Amino acid sequence: MEIYKDLSSPSAKEFENLLNAQLSKVKIEEGKIIDGVVTKITDKFVFIFVEGLKSEPILDINELKSINLLEEAKIGSKIPVLLEKVEDRNGNVLISAIKAFRIKGWKELEKAYETNKPIMGKITSKCKGGVIVEHIDTGSLMFCPGSQISDRPLKDISHLMNEPQKFALIKLDKVRGNACVSRRQILSINKKDDKIKIIEKYKVGDIIKNAVVKGYSSFGCFFDVNNGELDVLVHLQEISYSRVNHPDDVFNIGEKHDLLVISVDKEKLQIGCSIKQLSPDPFDHVSNY
Repeated sequence: MEIYKDLSSPSAKEFENLLNAQLSKVKIEEGKIIDGVVTKITDKFVFIFVEGLKSEPILDINELKSINLLEEAKIGSKIPVLLEKVEDRNGNVLISAIKAFRIKGWKELEKAYETNKPIMGKITSKCKGGVIVEHIDTGSLMFCPGSQISDRPLKDISHLMNEPQKFALIKLDKVRGNACVSRRQILSINKKDDKIKIIEKYKVGDIIKNAVVKGYSSFGCFFDVNNGELDVLVHLQEISYSRVNHPDDVFNIGEKHDLLVISVDKEKLQIGCSIKQLSPDPFDHVSNY
């Protein structure tokens, strides 16, 4: 092996030209994520080979530990890294596995946000105004406001901590690198999907047996169907053929009544019911008297 001590010699120049020609075939850009091949692992460092670089960059082993990539780092395996500097003041190549990990994670969040796709995350800690959610696939940290944790008030969220669950991305700030998520939105979507399936089971003319009086208002009476499966409203004019001033004149909370389905609105997810139409209309026979 020939060692060039005089770098200005024709042989050294020729070698440099050959090396540069070879390197120019591989496009290397700072600020890009590239795949590096692990060539050596010590107690403190991981040595990486990247085609097209003049020297072999190294990674601090703690960097790989922090993003759970150390176990995957074997001789000959590939690791994505961000090329920060092709050559610093000391002639070293600067790369970062952590930054590559974060950038790839952010791109995944962007894709999910643009396609309105839920992501898997887990609540790791509480913070002012909400909680911190870790994206399971990439480890990216996101903020979930307290109002977006659930669709009902929760005094204790210990049962939700560190549990993998779906979140909706509701805000993504590319400039600041902040992501905001909602668990409440997922719960609402699931409930809507469930309600659509329930509504589709009913059609006009069906009779609902043993609906329970749940509450009143000035315009009608609310009934619970099938132990909480559905709430339906019987309007005041559908309670009786006789005049009814207020539902509490006719019903008591907890009473059971049969209901006739008279309308199904699949867009509003509402079912209209009647009690009086289960009985003959007394005015149909008024001419007999």
